[in-house]
Amino acid sequence: MLYGRSTAQASVRSLITVARDGRSGALTLRGEPGIGKSALLAWAADEASEAGLRLLRVTGIEGEAELAFAGLVQLLWPVQDRIDALPAAQAGALRAVLGSGQAGGHDRFLMGLAVLTLLADLADDGPILCLVDDAHWLDQATTDALLFAARRLAEEGIAILFAAREEGFAAPGIPEIPLSRLDDADAALLVAEHGLALALRDQVIAESAGNPLALIEFAAAQRGHPIGPVPLPIADRVLATFRAQISRLPERTRLMMVIAAAEGRGHLPTLLGAAAALGVGPGDLAEAETAQLLRVDGNTVTFRHPLIASAAYQGAVLARRVAVHQALADAAHDPDSRIRHLAAATMGQDEEVAAELVQAAERARHRTAYATAAGWYQQAAQFTSVSRNRAAWLGTAASLAFTAGHADRAGDLAEQAEQLADGPEAVAELPPVRAAVEFELGEPRRAARLLIERAAHAHPDQAAAMLRTSAGYAWFCGDADSIRTAARMCADIGRPDLMVTGMAHLVDDDYARGLPVLAELVAQGRSADGAARARAIFTGMLIGDDAATLQLATAEVVRCREQGLIAALPQLLQDLAGAQIRVGHHRDAEATVAEAVAIAEDTGLHHRVVRLNSTLARVAAIEGDEQRCRRLAVEMPDAGGAGSHGALILLALGLGDYEAAIDRFEEARQGPGRHTTVIMAAAPDHVEAAVRLGQPERAEQSLRRFEAWAEAGRQSWARAVALRCRALLGDDEEPYERALRLHAQANRPFERARTELLYGEWLRRVRRRSDARHPLRSAMETFERLRAATWAERARTELRATGETVAVARPTAANLLDRLTPQELQVVRLAADGGTSREIAAALFLSPRTVEHHLYKAYPKLGIASRRELSRLDLSAS
Repeated sequence: MLYGRSTAQASVRSLITVARDGRSGALTLRGEPGIGKSALLAWAADEASEAGLRLLRVTGIEGEAELAFAGLVQLLWPVQDRIDALPAAQAGALRAVLGSGQAGGHDRFLMGLAVLTLLADLADDGPILCLVDDAHWLDQATTDALLFAARRLAEEGIAILFAAREEGFAAPGIPEIPLSRLDDADAALLVAEHGLALALRDQVIAESAGNPLALIEFAAAQRGHPIGPVPLPIADRVLATFRAQISRLPERTRLMMVIAAAEGRGHLPTLLGAAAALGVGPGDLAEAETAQLLRVDGNTVTFRHPLIASAAYQGAVLARRVAVHQALADAAHDPDSRIRHLAAATMGQDEEVAAELVQAAERARHRTAYATAAGWYQQAAQFTSVSRNRAAWLGTAASLAFTAGHADRAGDLAEQAEQLADGPEAVAELPPVRAAVEFELGEPRRAARLLIERAAHAHPDQAAAMLRTSAGYAWFCGDADSIRTAARMCADIGRPDLMVTGMAHLVDDDYARGLPVLAELVAQGRSADGAARARAIFTGMLIGDDAATLQLATAEVVRCREQGLIAALPQLLQDLAGAQIRVGHHRDAEATVAEAVAIAEDTGLHHRVVRLNSTLARVAAIEGDEQRCRRLAVEMPDAGGAGSHGALILLALGLGDYEAAIDRFEEARQGPGRHTTVIMAAAPDHVEAAVRLGQPERAEQSLRRFEAWAEAGRQSWARAVALRCRALLGDDEEPYERALRLHAQANRPFERARTELLYGEWLRRVRRRSDARHPLRSAMETFERLRAATWAERARTELRATGETVAVARPTAANLLDRLTPQELQVVRLAADGGTSREIAAALFLSPRTVEHHLYKAYPKLGIASRRELSRLDLSAS
């Protein structure tokens, strides 16, 4: 009987019902030790069994918290026969964890995708409940995998129920039920079940403060004392009660309990091996079993409650604990368990122990358990007396912690490593980690300058990479001095870099030299991959080469999906979304950003989420959604404010607030982000605002600068826009005609429509109303397709002024894709290209059943009923 848990039981029962009905969900039960989490999980197991759900279980074990994927092995061992049916990369990752395959250095989140796919396959045979007890003691690699899977549950028939203490298990995105202490009425009912004399019940209830375990144990301690209250154990209350029980056992039994507690995993063969070395044996566990402090089932020893193990271990003197760990190290059956106990048994510095810890770290690294590997390296640094090794291992720990998504911890470790290093060369590899942390935490200027400072002491090859990264960080925050310094230093060390050199020219407004250099880098990136392609994507954005950026970013995203390189995707998807917006694929961009946000949250890049969402500020500006645009733009983290200024300038222009558009542009032009492509591309907005205010002279300088940039860059869209601006300042038709011919060679539909609108307005003003209708009609249709409501209304008004009757468009019917959610859109596109549900699931990190669900929901919105009909639809981007 569970008392005081009706709310939690209702939530768990709902979770089970959802899974039984073919949908999915996850829930965390959270509370202090002894609050009844395990009891609720036991009740949930009974409920699920009655409902026909299959049970999978894992219990976090404190002694295994440093053993990579120990929890995952426990959970998946009974179903490993289903692994062969998974996609090859996912199957390989799980085989490496379960010991039947080679470790391959996969992306750490590929494991989470593999778990999701495996559970979904199992759910095809019937609904599943995964029970995860003591989740706060799971190893980090298992935690990452389970949470990745849990957050992507949708329509599989899977329920995951976690139970954890208040600290030690962060699970953002998973609903939680806090378990409170029992009130006096429920506490009295619970105590009454344990036969305690009435005279003692109130005292037990008061001392236990509503903790169910305390109620039970205090009642048991007082049973048999019917006359008057007896002082209850104090100190740590329940822990003290367990210590008192243990203290009454024979010495040999207490030693066996210390061995079992120190071993941690309940592995009887290892426990008995250590026991033999210490002169005790299995018979010495009998009295602990009789006292119901632990039980032995087959080859497993299990404490009735984790606090009993804590009481047994903490109650032993240091010398005994050291002897026990040494015996366990000698008896261990695997190297990771051996080094865990050996480290616990070593009281001072020991180079052999440090070397074994490094080996354990490398094993964890190759299995993608980067957080575990960071912990092993950090321990190794504590055991070595060689300062250079200590600094190097702390530096490696920092890098691994950052890869694991723990930016704050990575920064602390890197700082410790720098303080210990003897000489600048010894710390050359640390600044990239510290700088990456600073950048992710929203400090790009500090990151750039840190790298420049440290590059002066690094090997030329390392320095060149650091300076390139520094220039990239500096570009984002408008730190022109750092970009110039990076370029000069690259030249000084004989490692000139195209990207750094090009950016240095751009911040000095030397477009004729800078843009061709950057264009060369983009061209090289078309035949490159990895880091070189990523640089080409970034450079393509700098020079406004939409076609190259879209092509390269799309190819790199596909490569990362195929290889399961999940952690690399947030930045690539952000780049892709920017390119999609520029070519008018707004709905695709929203889907891309939504996916990137979900992955960023999973990979620990929480500061990137705001930056990702802010990518869509320009879409909001085009659509005239003032509230959304201002919210996204204000939250932009770029120090120079270039991105926010660009969106807000366009918003003001579209809303007809020309003075605000000019003020915003002139503020941005004086700021540190003046050299950025975003501000450069806003110059035409400045020109148009000034002309509409009747103050064209205010924009002449902006136009000359933009014309020089457009001419040097040779991008058709930019040259077209420059001609449009020149036409606005004059009274000649020829620039408009030339601009439209150039627009036909590019793919920026919003800019083309703006040129058509202005051209149509000019034609109407010179009384060529019939000629004006074609460009105005084309502009209106494009604006409507882009949901640019204020711009569409302006074109519509001009068309009416030519004498044409114009019906008000219904935007919901303008494009089939507008009817889909972002994830439905992604699924539909891949399905239309011929992808199977399993292939789509692997690409989007979903389960196949969730893919089928999205297709099922999308078909009616598209007016179709099958994949065959889907292939016939025109799903080209808006």
